[in-house]
Amino acid sequence: MSGKRDVKCKLEIDEPKQKECPEGKFIDPVSLMENGKFVFKVPPEAPVYKPTAEEFKDPLKYIAKIRNEAQKHGICKIRPPSNWHPPFCVDVDNFKFTPRIQKLNELDASTRVKLNFLEKIAKYWHLQGIRIKIPVLEQRAVDLYSLYKIVEFEGGFNQVCLEKKWNKVASRMGYVYEKASGAVLKAHHERWLNPFSLFHATIKDEIYNKPVKKENNSVNVIEESSSASNSPKKRARLSPDDDEPDDYIKDPFYLMENKELRKLQFFGAGPKMAGFSSKCRIGHLKTKETKKSKRNRKPVVDNLAKYYCQKCGSGKSEETILICDGCDLSFHMQCLIIPLSSVPKGEWRCHKCVVNEVIKPSDAFGFEQAQREYTLQQFGEMADQFKSKYFNMPVHLVPTDKVEQEYWKIVSSIDSSVIAEYGADLHTMDHGSGFPTGLALCGNEDNTFYKSYIEDHWNLNNIPILKDSVLSYINADISGMKIPWMYVGMCFSTFCWHNEDHWSYSINYLHWGEPKTWYGVPGDSAEAFEEVMKETTPELFHSQPDLLHQLVTILNPNILMKANVPICRTDQHAGEFVVTFPRSYHTGFNQGYNFAEAVNFAPADWISIGRECVNHYSSLKRICVFSHDELICNMVSSCDDLAPKAAELVYDDLNEMVKFERIQRKALLDWGVTEADFVEFEHQADDFRQCMVCNTTLYVSAVSCSCDPKRLACLRHFKQLCGCPPQLHVFKYRYTLDEFPPLLRKVKAIAELAYED
Repeated sequence: MSGKRDVKCKLEIDEPKQKECPEGKFIDPVSLMENGKFVFKVPPEAPVYKPTAEEFKDPLKYIAKIRNEAQKHGICKIRPPSNWHPPFCVDVDNFKFTPRIQKLNELDASTRVKLNFLEKIAKYWHLQGIRIKIPVLEQRAVDLYSLYKIVEFEGGFNQVCLEKKWNKVASRMGYVYEKASGAVLKAHHERWLNPFSLFHATIKDEIYNKPVKKENNSVNVIEESSSASNSPKKRARLSPDDDEPDDYIKDPFYLMENKELRKLQFFGAGPKMAGFSSKCRIGHLKTKETKKSKRNRKPVVDNLAKYYCQKCGSGKSEETILICDGCDLSFHMQCLIIPLSSVPKGEWRCHKCVVNEVIKPSDAFGFEQAQREYTLQQFGEMADQFKSKYFNMPVHLVPTDKVEQEYWKIVSSIDSSVIAEYGADLHTMDHGSGFPTGLALCGNEDNTFYKSYIEDHWNLNNIPILKDSVLSYINADISGMKIPWMYVGMCFSTFCWHNEDHWSYSINYLHWGEPKTWYGVPGDSAEAFEEVMKETTPELFHSQPDLLHQLVTILNPNILMKANVPICRTDQHAGEFVVTFPRSYHTGFNQGYNFAEAVNFAPADWISIGRECVNHYSSLKRICVFSHDELICNMVSSCDDLAPKAAELVYDDLNEMVKFERIQRKALLDWGVTEADFVEFEHQADDFRQCMVCNTTLYVSAVSCSCDPKRLACLRHFKQLCGCPPQLHVFKYRYTLDEFPPLLRKVKAIAELAYED
């Protein structure tokens, strides 16, 4: 039956209703520029300490001495006495490793947001059969993301045109010649961004605010298999113009190297109007055809088919009805979100197909491993060749400040193609330590020089297990925390913003090679740092809430400084230590080929912040590296070996733990749990004693249920374990409440000795 039907078009999205990403604080490009050029403003220097030979004998005592001042900066540098030179003990000939690949501009959070935006723009135009060009203005690629955000902030394209604000837009983007650049930016926005902006504004409400419903009534169309994939991996290529203008990037090398920017190549003349442009089919010309016949197809009229516009419901004016190449929905050209005045050339997708691709979240970011294995010599040759070629001078003549400026310029550039390789987190258990160990004495037992450094307290193999180190009470050998890791760097290789596991201290020693540049944030500014990171790039944290725990993201320190987050820096040279303090965020890069080693440690003053960290991890559902409760109980069991000051800190933490247990165990009893079992949790692997709600590693107590005895919950979350009645739950305990008072008294007695002294 033909005739007009009442068909209302509703946006059908294949994915469920989504939560809209919040708007963040946009950073104008001009704020990081001077005279149209990128400039990195160097943060103030971190403190440098030079202990005497006597002070250097005890690392934990010396770090405690400088702690009050040094922790205000987050990081500090320590220069050993001039006669302290430990031998380098790695077996250079047999040391082999596979580095990580780091595409530098993908590391920066702001740049990654821009690349993700460009990927969405590329998808949008690809589904219209177009490959987008990246404009070039004043000898740099136009930052389309910033252009889009600034125009939106100024009221949108029409408002900017009406109020003649294009000069202001050019100024905010850091262009020197504002008038000329403003006109060019207007043209580029009108051509590439305004259609996307109109489209996004139209479908935004449908995506985030309205429930998705599919129409039950069907449209009378001829069935056929989809003739073209809507996968973004299959892109239509257009022939290049003979007269390509000079204001676009012409297939430069970085587009071939960069995954995101490679998608933005474009060789066609562009759309014929500021809207959709692509192959499409007019309603009454639709017919089945193969890919081969499609290239040379001729119109075949099916007089029995009747097509209706999904927007207005009318079947009139069939010559203006377009049929989507992705889903076979039909629309009048004048009824589209962005109306068309002529039939596009190329494949055409309706708004449903376009939005299903554009709203897909970007893939989670991470590092790839290199395809080859290096020896130290091979990696060094590669690293030196890269740096000397990049700066066009011998590696030892390149100033550190020049490398620093170039590094931050690279990571902030959307069109950068620089790739670094980094031999990071190399286990000393697998490769041997750079410091002397017992293995270094094999066949050379009488060598007092080696033996002195094997026993030296500044040997990173010893610091975590010194008598006054809390980590010595952890029974397991935790690689990277109690067991050092090694790092082989090259120019620009990066360690991203992070703080240490359990907010512990860390210490890094540069055995040899070119400097390592560090940036640090004090621990008491950690929350301010996190807030700025999330406000600056909410898009990344929206899709990856635990992004800062993945060690794959940096942010220009100048952006943090503008938000009043305190930052300091230092250049660590060979033979120097860098210490990071609890909860201090730090990042940095290598100036060139070098070899470093690092480990964590925790004096007794860390205990309270360690407890705070575990509670924070619980709120984030982050897995712990070890059980803090078990650590404290181990210290209590060996409290005779504790110094009075350490015993006082242990007592305070144990008392806090006992108060929590009393309150929560009473709540569990009031809830109706009556059965209890004694369990020695320390004999279970950590993976099998985690709270299924918050992932905290359990030790003092837990709750299980007979419906699945292997599932455990902590006392904070026992009601969330399952839906069974309390009578089926079982309380599991390592200590009864009656066992705690004697332990508290014992530790308190030792702590009181501090006041007698």
